Amino acid sequence: MEINDLTYAVRGCLFRVHTQLGPGLLESIYEEALAFEFNKNHIPFKTQIMYPVYYDEIKLDKEFKLDMLIDNQLIIELKSVDVLSPVHYKQLLTYLKITRLKIGLLVNFNVENMQSGINRVVYKL
Repeated sequence: MEINDLTYAVRGCLFRVHTQLGPGLLESIYEEALAFEFNKNHIPFKTQIMYPVYYDEIKLDKEFKLDMLIDNQLIIELKSVDVLSPVHYKQLLTYLKITRLKIGLLVNFNVENMQSGINRVVYKL
């Protein structure tokens, strides 16, 4: 699926989950509900993906965990916080850099209007 079509479909799922559940729950609850929506809408995804980190061409023993990877081309970083901080955006940019992916969605479910909770982050397009 083309990335813009994919992000559009994912946004629809995000809105449906937020409409049904509302703000203020744990990230893990939203993740589980999103997995249900993605399955229902035939959107390929993986959750809690461990990803290797390299430093100076050496693979480190520690890995980092992606909240969700959609169709092997879109990272979703889930939050349920009062306010997103600059470090949340930097975290997703780092994930994009390490995975060599271009697009991520930083999603905060702890908002009244989901439109303000979805933030598209682009790395070197």
